[in-house]
Amino acid sequence: MTSTLLRCCAVIFLTHLFLIGTIGKEFPTLDHIRTKVDDATQQQTVEDMIFRTVGDRFSDFSVVVDSSFLPMGKEAFQLDTVGSKIVIRGTTGVAAAHGFNHYLKYYARCQVSWTVQQVHLPGVLPPVTPAVTIVTVNRYRYYQNVCTVSYSFVWWDWSRWERHLDWMALSGINLPLAFNGQEAIWQKVYLSLGFTQKDLDEHFGGPAFLAWARMGNIRGWGGPLPQSWHQNQLELQHKILARMRNFGMIPVLPGFAGHVPAAITRLYPNASVSRLQWGRFEDPYCCTYLLDPQDPLFSHIGGMFITEMIKEFNGTNHIYNADTFNEMRPQSSDPNYLSKAGAAVYAGMLAGDPQAIWLMQGWLFVNDRDFWQPAQTKALLQSVPQGKMIVLDLFGEVQPVYNTTDSFYGQPFIWCMLHNFGGNLGLYGTVKTVNQGPFLAQKYLGSTMVGTGLTPEGIDQNYVMYELMNEVAWMPQPFQILDNWASDYAWSRYGVKNSNASLGWQILLKSVYDCENGFKDHCDSVVVHRPDLHKTQRSWYKQEDVFTAWDHFVSASNDLGLIDSFRYDLVDVTRQALQEWAYIYYQDLMETYKSGDLNRFRDAAEIFQQTLSDMDKILATHQNFLLGRWIEDAKSLATNDQERSLYEFNARNQITLWGPNGEIVDYANKQWSGLVADYYAERWSLMTKALTTALMEGKKFNHTAFKQDVFQQVEQPFTLSNKAYPYYPTGDTLQVAKELHQKYRPRTS
Repeated sequence: MTSTLLRCCAVIFLTHLFLIGTIGKEFPTLDHIRTKVDDATQQQTVEDMIFRTVGDRFSDFSVVVDSSFLPMGKEAFQLDTVGSKIVIRGTTGVAAAHGFNHYLKYYARCQVSWTVQQVHLPGVLPPVTPAVTIVTVNRYRYYQNVCTVSYSFVWWDWSRWERHLDWMALSGINLPLAFNGQEAIWQKVYLSLGFTQKDLDEHFGGPAFLAWARMGNIRGWGGPLPQSWHQNQLELQHKILARMRNFGMIPVLPGFAGHVPAAITRLYPNASVSRLQWGRFEDPYCCTYLLDPQDPLFSHIGGMFITEMIKEFNGTNHIYNADTFNEMRPQSSDPNYLSKAGAAVYAGMLAGDPQAIWLMQGWLFVNDRDFWQPAQTKALLQSVPQGKMIVLDLFGEVQPVYNTTDSFYGQPFIWCMLHNFGGNLGLYGTVKTVNQGPFLAQKYLGSTMVGTGLTPEGIDQNYVMYELMNEVAWMPQPFQILDNWASDYAWSRYGVKNSNASLGWQILLKSVYDCENGFKDHCDSVVVHRPDLHKTQRSWYKQEDVFTAWDHFVSASNDLGLIDSFRYDLVDVTRQALQEWAYIYYQDLMETYKSGDLNRFRDAAEIFQQTLSDMDKILATHQNFLLGRWIEDAKSLATNDQERSLYEFNARNQITLWGPNGEIVDYANKQWSGLVADYYAERWSLMTKALTTALMEGKKFNHTAFKQDVFQQVEQPFTLSNKAYPYYPTGDTLQVAKELHQKYRPRTS
C-alpha cells in the first residue's frame, strides 16, 4: 500500500476513539433528514451499480448494507477479504458505494470520474488485510450548485444521468439537489390559480436558462418551454429521485422563494409585489416580480407547490432549497423586512410539509457584502428557528462566511468547494485550502458545521480537485503530503505507475492547482473573451511550470497512450499550454500594433491565429472537448423541428452571448473544438483586420464600433446558425500533442 492509504489506515484503529464524538454542535432538528429506504433496497442498488461499473467481475465483491453496524448513527464503510471475495459493509448504500470506490482507487488502482474512467481490474484482486473501517464526521456530503443543472446537466438523458448518479454514490455524496421537472409542477399550480399558458410561457426560461429563471434573475429568456420538455423532465425526475433514494441519498427538492409570473398583478390586483433587477437584462426579460413576505399569497402558493410536488414524487425527505435574493438586492435593508422575508419562505415550506428544513445557498453574503452587513445577515438567518435552516458556505475555499458570521449565527452550515464558474475549462484549484479548510471550519469556536459539499457551477473540468474534495470529506485530518496524494491519483487514474505522469501531476498541484491569492476560477484567457487592446491574464503560477508538466505528459504518452483518461488529460494540459502561448502572442500582437509596424503586426497576427487553430486541432481529438456533442445532445431532446431550433439556440447562446445582446457575454465560455475555430478565432480575425485597417489609415482603433461589428458579424450569427459539428473526435491525440509540443516547446527558451 502507498503512503496515502497507510495514513488512512493509521487512523482506522482510532476510529471509535477519535471519530465517534462530534466535532461541532449537534442538531436534533435534523435527525429526520435521513434516508427512508430499507437496507435491502440500498444493498441491491449498490450491487447493480457495481455490475454497471465492472461487469462480470461484480461477483468478486460482496456488499452488505447494515444501518446498525456502527453505533450513534455515524456513516461508515468497512472493507475486508473473506475467502476470495472483497466484502464491503456500509451503514447506507452511499457509504457502501464509497467503500467500493475506496477499494477501486487504493487497492485495484482504478478510477471512475464524470466522463472518463479506468476500471481495468487486476486478474486477482488485491486482498484487504487487515480489515479497514472508515467513518466520516460529516453528516452530509452535499452536491450541486443551482446553476449546475443548466451549465452541465441540461441536455442529459437517463443513460447519462444513471452514470452520474453512480459517480455520486461512489463519491460518497448523500445530499444532492434534485431540480428536474419542477416547471411541470409549477405549471399545475399556476394554472389552478388562474394563470394562462401564455403567462407561464413568458415566465419560464428556456432549457439552458432555467436556473436563473427559477431564482428570479430573469424571466422568459430562451423560452417558451414546450410541453414535451415538461413531460420529459418529469419522467426523468421520477427516475432520478427513485435512484437517489434507493442509494440512500437524501434528495433536496425545490421550494418557493417568492418569485411569481408578471401576470400576478392582473389576477390578484391587491397582491403586494416588488421587482428585482439582475445584471444588464432589460424588459421583457428582467425585473422579476417578488411577492411581499407579508402577503397571504406567499405561504399559500408555497404550500400548494410543496403539496403538489410531494404528491407527484411519492413523498419527500423534508429538505428544500430556495434562494430569494441571489445576486439581487432586496428592496429594503431594514432587518425587520429581511426577517419577514425569510420567515415567509419558511412558512411556505411548512404549509406543505410541517417537517420542512430550508437549505439556502450562502452566495448572497459573498456576492454583495456591502449590503449584507451583520444586522442584515443575522436578520435573515435568524428568521428561521435555529436548526431549521442549513446554509451552504458556497465559496468556502476562497471566501468563507462562517468565520465572519459567528458560524452563521447558530444555523448549521456545510463547508463547500465552489471552484468553477460557468463551466470554464482553465486549469485551476486551491489544493491547500481544500485540504485544510473543512478541518479549520470544524474546529472553529462554536462551529455549527454539519458537512462538506461540492458546489461547482459546471462540471467536466479539473477532475483532480473533485477527487481530492470527495476524499477529504471522509478524512479525519488533512493529507500531510500532497505530493504523495498526487502520485496515488495518477496511479489510480491511469492504472499503472508512471514516473512522468506522477511528476506531471505533482508539478500541476504546486502551480495551477495551488492558487492562494483569492482569484476565482473564471477563465480569463485572451482566447475566450471578446477581443480588445487591454487584455490581462491573471496568473498565480509560473508559465514554465505548465510547460514542464506538459513535457512530462508528452513523455508519459509513450506508455499510457491507450488509456482514455490519460488521453483526456493530455488534451487538457496541451490546451492549457496553448492558452499560455496565446497570451504570450497576444502581448506580441499589442506591442507590434503600438509600434505602428504594419508588417510585424501582420506576422504577429498570423502567429496568434495559428495558435488558436492549433488549439482547435488538439481539442478535436477527444470527445469531451467537442462543441458538436453539446449541440447534438440538445437537439436530441426535441420532438419536432421547432423544438430542435429552440434547443440549439439555447445551447449556442448560453456558451457565447448569454442573453439577447451579450448581457453576460463569454461568462460560460468553453474551449471546445468548433467553438474555438468558428467563434473565438473569428472574433480575433475581425479584430486583427480592424487593427490592420487602423494602422494603414493612420487612425485610432474604434473599440465601440468594433463591439458593434463583432456582435453583428460573428457573435449573433453564431447563435442563430445551424451549422453541424462533429459528434465524434477526429485526429490522433498522441500524434497531435507530440507535434504541437515539438512546435511550441523550443520557443520557451
